[in-house]
Amino acid sequence: MSSISDHDEVVAAVLAFIAQDGCDDAQFDALALRLFAYQYASDEPYRRFCQRRGATPRTVKHWPGIPPVPIDAFKELSLRSRPPQAGERVFMTSGTTRSDIKGRHFHPTLAVYDSSMTRNFARRFMQGSARIEMAILFPDEQLMPNSSLAHYLALAASEFGTADSRYYVGPQGLDSAGLCEALARAQRNATPFALLGASFSFVHLLDALREQGRSFRLPAGSRVLDTGGYKGQSRELPLDAFYAQLSQALGVDRSRCINMYGMTELSTQFYDAGNAQVPSVKSGPHWIRSRIVDPLSGRDVPAGERGILAHCDLANFNSVTTILTEDVGLAADGGFLLLGRAEGAQAKGCSLAVEEFIKAAAAA
Repeated sequence: MSSISDHDEVVAAVLAFIAQDGCDDAQFDALALRLFAYQYASDEPYRRFCQRRGATPRTVKHWPGIPPVPIDAFKELSLRSRPPQAGERVFMTSGTTRSDIKGRHFHPTLAVYDSSMTRNFARRFMQGSARIEMAILFPDEQLMPNSSLAHYLALAASEFGTADSRYYVGPQGLDSAGLCEALARAQRNATPFALLGASFSFVHLLDALREQGRSFRLPAGSRVLDTGGYKGQSRELPLDAFYAQLSQALGVDRSRCINMYGMTELSTQFYDAGNAQVPSVKSGPHWIRSRIVDPLSGRDVPAGERGILAHCDLANFNSVTTILTEDVGLAADGGFLLLGRAEGAQAKGCSLAVEEFIKAAAAA
């Protein structure tokens, strides 16, 4: 495991990198390789996996050469560079695919996660606004202390919400009456309003408004952020229908209906520029980069072909910077298109990649 001084120096370097206005390829490579060397030295299961792939700090020269770890490995092993810390936060996956086992992401400090979230959120969602009244359509951190999304939304409300911002989902579900009162007040007072939450919570809201025969015309500057999909918590809607119904029910143009793409295993989020057209192009800040790969080989797929998204997130200082998702992507100008979960041969490739990681990490 790493020393306290190594840990502190790594955290300081990542925070300084996030605070920059941007970076060039050489700067990204330099920090990515520094983090790779740190994680290779301090995380034994990861080191074994990298050695099996023939990847060491001496042989890897650029960030795409860092072996991506399948996200399901977070369910099997404790991927961490620092030993357990008093007061550390542990974010856990929702467990929708394997409810008996949850992936765990350890955060000995939240300083990096919080800096990554707030700096990116300010630019991509707030877009110049300092604060806006927010309706949070998700349980708070007291109800879901191991949810990265609960923490993300708490940060949004505390750092960018007005004093009138509040949660509208609790132990009893969606407070549709209270939310409708807030929406009517915003419409009446012509004050911009933001709704943020899980995609399935918005479906519950749409159903409640339909039952009541209500709709709103929120004032200019209002916006919506959804994330996370449906996870079996509501009926599913095709993307185009989802955003069309949201826009019609709330009076918010689809260009102001923003989707956030993130996951427990990352410390950084991707956003689109609205959903006037779907699928929308997702992109991230300067401290995260993505590849579209074959899940078995880890190599980039040919240009124009679909593959599995792999992300190199420099805010992932304590676990592993580079993860292999189970999401299908296609390169697009300025980012990538998110095309759904892996199926068929790609899903099998992801499963085999997990098996390879576990076998390599357990080897003597």
